[in-house]
Amino acid sequence: MDRLVDTLAPGAELVSPLSGRMVFRGREDLRLLLAEVYGGLRDLRWQEVIGDGRTRVAVSEARIAGITITDALVFELDDTGRIMRLRPHLRPLLAIAVFALLLGPKIARHPAAVRRALRR
Repeated sequence: MDRLVDTLAPGAELVSPLSGRMVFRGREDLRLLLAEVYGGLRDLRWQEVIGDGRTRVAVSEARIAGITITDALVFELDDTGRIMRLRPHLRPLLAIAVFALLLGPKIARHPAAVRRALRR
């Protein structure tokens, strides 16, 4: 997890694909979120990265509760090449529903991070 967090800019943010309203900000809140997200996935495979400018798309596939979930993760880089913004785009709907059901209770264990993510 440390290597992943090291790729993030200090003010990095992730827009929740589940709520659309929640935005997790900062390395520590993203560390909590990403640990819960990636801890629940199995057989994660990054397939390709598309783009060569500040905006890129990384395509991945994994399994959650035996169901395949795919992600087209749009990320924006800052001037130093660190990730400033993450916008996951998940599919299919069944996998998203299962993902939300399993992730929700894990994230709820971090109420301060959830409150911060709900602030505008």
